[in-house]
Amino acid sequence: MQLAFDELGTPLRDVTFVVVDLETTGGAPDGGNITEIGAVKVRGGEVLGEFATLVDPGVPIPPQIVELTGITTAMVRSAPGIEQVLPAFLEFAAGAVLVAHNAGFDTSFLRAACAEHGFTWPKPTVVCTLKLARRVLRQEPRGRLSYRLSSLAALFGSGTTPNHRALDDAKATVDVLHGLLERLGPLGVQSLEELLDYLPDVTPAQRRKRDLARDLPERPGVYLFRGPSDEVLYVGTASNLRRRVRQYFTSSDSRGRIREMVALAERVDTVECAHSLEAAVRELRLLAAHRPAYNRRSRNPGKVWWVVLTDEPFPRLSVVRRPRDGALGPFTSRTRAKATADTLAGIAMLRTCTARIPASGASGSPCVLAELGSCGAPCAGAQTVEEYRPSVRLVSGLVEGTDATLLSRGADQLTELATARHFERAARRRDELAALLRAVGKRHRLTALASVAELVAASPDGSGGWELAVVRHGRLASAGVARRGVPPLPVVDALVASAETVLPDPGPLRGANPEETALLWRWLTRPGVRLVRTSAPWAEPLHGAGRWRSWLDAADTAATLEAAGKAAGAAG
Repeated sequence: MQLAFDELGTPLRDVTFVVVDLETTGGAPDGGNITEIGAVKVRGGEVLGEFATLVDPGVPIPPQIVELTGITTAMVRSAPGIEQVLPAFLEFAAGAVLVAHNAGFDTSFLRAACAEHGFTWPKPTVVCTLKLARRVLRQEPRGRLSYRLSSLAALFGSGTTPNHRALDDAKATVDVLHGLLERLGPLGVQSLEELLDYLPDVTPAQRRKRDLARDLPERPGVYLFRGPSDEVLYVGTASNLRRRVRQYFTSSDSRGRIREMVALAERVDTVECAHSLEAAVRELRLLAAHRPAYNRRSRNPGKVWWVVLTDEPFPRLSVVRRPRDGALGPFTSRTRAKATADTLAGIAMLRTCTARIPASGASGSPCVLAELGSCGAPCAGAQTVEEYRPSVRLVSGLVEGTDATLLSRGADQLTELATARHFERAARRRDELAALLRAVGKRHRLTALASVAELVAASPDGSGGWELAVVRHGRLASAGVARRGVPPLPVVDALVASAETVLPDPGPLRGANPEETALLWRWLTRPGVRLVRTSAPWAEPLHGAGRWRSWLDAADTAATLEAAGKAAGAAG
């Protein structure tokens, strides 16, 4: 199919590519860790810059990885952590097409690292030289053809020999990329769009549907694929709506459900947004409103659980779907909510039985928890309401951030177990306490933001201007931009005047969607974001989980080292 003149897109000579390679400790992205990042930025055959750094993975590097890469634990001990490296790499790669050999491996680790440390993955256009080589070189004699990076580097006469070090492998991949592009030139592949269109497994019917993207704006926003009955099939976000939607019809996507969705799609609607934050929020709201069949995230939108104290003379902790003031959460899993409730009840010595106990007391038989000293046995009349009440107050104080006694008590129990050399029980208690800390910390972060009636913030847009957001009770009420040279404060005043009115509901998040509030919190706490004004101070509780972050970091490190040791023992 011949492209029209206005569809020719960006000539390859004008495309900025960032060719990246990672070295890791091995394993999957959720179990392995990055040890080195190397990247080369090129345009028109010219090298514009290089990025290279070792990364401290926080765990020992397995011997087989040391043998493969030559990177030892001692070499990375003084290197920065990935949370320090990511902002610099994302800035280096901003706006560029990301290239890697077996790109799915490298991008999966980068995406996982972004998710773990609260950075937004920019969803760049990605070109995989492995897939491209298989497409371009399929006519080569099979007996002497290999798609390994070392073989391709030799085939194209690369000046750098791959050696499992990130920067050298990235340099070799640059030469492979240029060699492949040279072979594509005579085939009429002259633009980035044509390069993406050249990828395999794109059916003629899929290509014909690219007209659905022809008139879409080249602005950030949300897109909605609609089916034969005008139903919403899929919702997504993009920094450039036209370019992103067009990729569904011109590039290969191995996900079967997406291919099926594209085959059904008959129209694409868009909602233009001021910036990526507004787009992400609108995506969440549209997913909840339409529950499109082809979005995995729409299966259980807003399905969260909370832990609350029951309203009875001898309260216990219960897992519920609808929170009220004083609830701990949110939890995305009922199992996690129940585990946290059990941990908290054990430390506070609250009862876990479900029997109704009258205020006058009961005369039943105590359960095994009472025999173990984990419960005061009010079910057996061993505690009065007055004697039971301090435990309830401690739980409420921890949840509200006014009293951290239970955290100290849990840490003391952990120390006692370790001192007594009950190491397995100590490890379990450490992990339980860490999970409790994370839950309490999340609750404090989100409720602190949701309690502010109005907050206005500004983030640098990278071009001398500002991205602006008005947040009311944990919800995005208005969004806009002040471009370079435009005074931002008049824009702020206009956004505040036109912002959505938000009336708070009862409950810890004032009725806000937990996922939206968490998204706003991550954006507001990014480096460079400034608070323009707030209706009330935005702060987490003084006696909250924030004071325990160093303890939590140490616990997470210990758990990671323990897991790595077990894995090494199993491998040996």
